[in-house]
Amino acid sequence: MLLRPLRGLLGAFLNEPIPGILVTTERSMSIQRFTAAHELGHFSLDHQPSLDDESILRRMPSSPEPTADFQETEADSFAIAFMMPKWLILAHCTRQDWRVTDLRRPEVAYQLSLRMGASYEATCRTLVRYELITFADMQGLRQTEPRLLKTKLLVDFHPADYRRDVWLLTERDEGTRIDGSRNDLFVLRLTEHSNGGYVWNFDQLVASGFAIVKDERVAADTDVIGSPVVRQVTAAPELAARGHLLIEEFRPWQPSPSLTQLTLDIDLTGPEEEGLSRAERRRLLEAA
Repeated sequence: MLLRPLRGLLGAFLNEPIPGILVTTERSMSIQRFTAAHELGHFSLDHQPSLDDESILRRMPSSPEPTADFQETEADSFAIAFMMPKWLILAHCTRQDWRVTDLRRPEVAYQLSLRMGASYEATCRTLVRYELITFADMQGLRQTEPRLLKTKLLVDFHPADYRRDVWLLTERDEGTRIDGSRNDLFVLRLTEHSNGGYVWNFDQLVASGFAIVKDERVAADTDVIGSPVVRQVTAAPELAARGHLLIEEFRPWQPSPSLTQLTLDIDLTGPEEEGLSRAERRRLLEAA
């Protein structure tokens, strides 16, 4: 697979002289992923060569718009099963304590899309395909633009542009993997037991290459004196980081043991740039 600037195309599958896949460098990482999965479908299903434009984003298998090109429908089905299997969606729901009815909420569908590595549009259509929401629910979700969801999460912080994704991370993301972009923003919303002297050590976040652009505390329960507070920090990666992130909640005078922690494996080196894929470059370097 090679990444190239492709004018008017998202990707292509060629089968001669040897099979190969081209994916554009000029779209977001979620679209790069879906395009690569679609082209992989052409290869895996022994299809004829295919040049694919933006119609693959609108022509999902659940779409009411029929298509006469059966091999494109097959490649779309392959891409969805490869990227967004139902078991993985349900696993994310279990981790985040989302009920099926919560999937009708735009903010939940958006956060699910980030964890699936797919676009908001593709995630909404896939939820219909698996009969987790109705077609009418999907139409309702599509009326909410992701920019509005990002604005609500960032509150009064205004980034230079809203094309970057905004992740909401909580204790429920403990031990998970974040596969995002160097341009993404992260809102960490964590319960802080300051009534017992515990605070989250966000110096560990800074040491991992993040800049904190906003830090605030809000009461978790205003009816109970001395209840824990919610610490909400908005952070931006300062470089294309990849590795392990650890943030601990402890008493400053007693750093060990920590009361709780948030550990994440992160890869924020996306989107893919021109040339070989990041994974292929890493594989070749490790083999050298």
